[in-house]
Amino acid sequence: MRITSKGQVTIPAHIRAQAGLLPQTEVEFAIEDGIVTLRPAGRRPCTSRGAEIARHLRGRFLRSGVVGMTTDEIMALTHGE
Repeated sequence: MRITSKGQVTIPAHIRAQAGLLPQTEVEFAIEDGIVTLRPAGRRPCTSRGAEIARHLRGRFLRSGVVGMTTDEIMALTHGE
């Protein structure tokens, strides 16, 4: 992956899905110990195990097409119905 002359880079679709980065999402960058991170603006870094699980599941749902389903339909999927 390369940075363009304008400083742009394309974020691969699977990474956008896992991070919940939808079109028009405002993002922010941070640098710590030489590592650059990107996240939706205004969102604090996840530190709890529950927050990590929720982020992972959100990415799975975005990739699976669950977006647009009713709560009952999603619950049926999570319970194996």
